[in-house]
Amino acid sequence: MAHIDVSDIHYFLSDGTQLLGGVTFKVTSGSKTALIGPNGAGKTTLIKIIAGDIKADEGAISRSGGMGIMRQFVGQVRDESTVRDLLVSTASADLAKAAKAMDETELLMMESDDEKVQMRYAQAIIDWGDAGGYELETAWDKVCMTALGVPFERAAHRLASSLSGGEQKRLVLEALFEGPDELLLLDEPDNYLDVPGKRWLEATMNESPKTVLFISHDRELLNNAASRIVTLEPGHSGATAWIHGGAFGTYVDARRERNERFEELRKRWDEEHVKLKELVNMYKNKAAFRSDMANRYHAAQTRLAKFLEAGPPQAIPLEQNVNMRLKGGRTAKRAIVAKNLELTGLMKPFSNEIWFGDRVAILGSNGSGKSHFLRLLAAGGTDPEREHLPVSDFEIAEVPHEGTVKLGARIRPGFFAQTHSRPDLMGRSLLDILHRGDEHRSGMAREAASGALDGYGLAGQAEQKYDSLSGGQQARFQILLLQLSGATLLLLDEPTDNLDLHSGEALEKAIDSFEGTVLAVTHDRWFARSFDRFLVFGSNGKVYESPEPVWDEARVQRER
Repeated sequence: MAHIDVSDIHYFLSDGTQLLGGVTFKVTSGSKTALIGPNGAGKTTLIKIIAGDIKADEGAISRSGGMGIMRQFVGQVRDESTVRDLLVSTASADLAKAAKAMDETELLMMESDDEKVQMRYAQAIIDWGDAGGYELETAWDKVCMTALGVPFERAAHRLASSLSGGEQKRLVLEALFEGPDELLLLDEPDNYLDVPGKRWLEATMNESPKTVLFISHDRELLNNAASRIVTLEPGHSGATAWIHGGAFGTYVDARRERNERFEELRKRWDEEHVKLKELVNMYKNKAAFRSDMANRYHAAQTRLAKFLEAGPPQAIPLEQNVNMRLKGGRTAKRAIVAKNLELTGLMKPFSNEIWFGDRVAILGSNGSGKSHFLRLLAAGGTDPEREHLPVSDFEIAEVPHEGTVKLGARIRPGFFAQTHSRPDLMGRSLLDILHRGDEHRSGMAREAASGALDGYGLAGQAEQKYDSLSGGQQARFQILLLQLSGATLLLLDEPTDNLDLHSGEALEKAIDSFEGTVLAVTHDRWFARSFDRFLVFGSNGKVYESPEPVWDEARVQRER
C-alpha cells in the first residue's frame, strides 16, 4: 500500500515570488491522480518537493511505500548518458549510489590493477548485490527486450541520445511499472510517445495496482487514465489546489459550475458588505443627533467588523489570458505540391497536393518520417525560391530525399520545433527578443511588446530569459514569434506536447481562425480531431490519406 499526503505546502522562488501558497491534497492508495494546471503554476516544482529533490518553505509531505520517479528530462537526453544510466535514474537512492560506485571502480580497474583498486571493485560488486542490483538487472533485461528489442547486456552501454524521445520514455516507464516501487511520480510521461505508446500507458496505468501521481496535458490520457484530478490554481499568494474526485469527462463542467458558484457567493458577499457599511453610516449620522442611537451604531460597527474578519468567500481562480492570434495571409491556391517524394530510408515515394487553408494532421508512429517531412517543408521545400525561406532564424537540418516538394507562390513557412531548440533565443529575455526584432519581423516598443506577451499569458515572464521558461511557456512564445513574422504556412511539430489545457484550447481556436495553411505532426488524439485532412505515414513506408484519424494502423493495413 502506498499513499501521499501533501499538507499546506508553501514555496517561494529565489526572487521572493510565492509559487505555491498552501497546497493540500491526498493521493490515496492505488489511485491514479493527475496533477494539472497552467504552465508555470508549479507542478514540476511540487513533484520535486514530493520527491525530496527540493525543500518546501512551509508545510509537510508524508508518504508510504517505495517511490519511483520519472523526471521531466526523460525524452530529452542528449548528453553522454547510457541506457544503463537512464534505468539507474529510476532506481532507489541506495541503488543509484551503488551503481555510481561500480562505474567509478570499473574505470579505475581499466587504469590500474593495484590490489587496493581490486579490493574497492570487489566491495562495489558486493554493495551492488546487497542493494538488489542483480535482481533489478533481471527486470531490466525484460524491460529492454520489450522497449528496445534487445537484452540489457547489449543495450546497457548504448548512448541514451541514440534513442528517440519516445523510446527513452517507454524504456523508463517500462522499468518503473516493472520495478518494485509501489508509488510512482511521473512528470509528463506521455510526451514523445506515439499513440500506440499512449494507449499502452493508459492500459498499464489502469491495470497496475501501483499508486500513481502524474502530470499531463493530454486530454485523452486524462480522460482514459485519471481517476481523480488535482488542479494547481495560481493566486496572488501562490497556487492552491482544487481536487476533482472524478475523471476528466466530468471535470470541465464541474470546474465551470464551481467557478460560477464562487462568482455568485462573491457577488452576495459584496452586496452584504455594501449594506452593512450603509447601515453603519446611517446609525453614525443618527447617533450624532440622538443619544439613543449610540448603542445601535456600536452594534452595527461590531457586526461589520465581524463580517470583515470572516473575510470574503474563496476568490475565483486566476485564469491565464491566452489569446493567440495567427494572422497568416493570402497565397496561391496550391500551398504544397509533392511529386514522387521519398525521404531516404524512411518512406516510399508519394504524391499529394495541399491547398490554401487546409488543416492537415500528419499521423504515424515514431520514426516513420513525419518530422523529417516537416523539416523539408520548413526549409522551403526541395527547390526553394527566396520567398519560401523560413521566417525563423535557426538552422534546419538537411533531409536526404528523392523527388520534389514545392511551395506555392507567396507561401512563407513558419516552423515550430518539438524540442523547442532555439539557439538564437538562448540567453535573451523575451522583451529583448521582441524589441530587437529580426529580418522577418520589426522590432517592438516596450509597451507593444508587453501587450503581445500578455496576449499569450507571458506578461509575467517579460524579463525572463527564454531558456528559463517552462516547456509550455517556450511553446507559446515560439507561436507568438510565428504570428509576428507573418508566416502563411504553419508547420507544427507536436505543438500541444507542453501546453496546458487552457493554452491547448487557445491554440485550437487560433488555428481555426488562421488565414493560411496548417500542417501539424501530432500524437494528441483530442487535438487531431480539430483537423479536416489526415496524412498517415505508415509503418510499411507508405504515405496515404485517411478520411479520419488513424491510430490503430495494423487494423487499417488489414482492412486495406
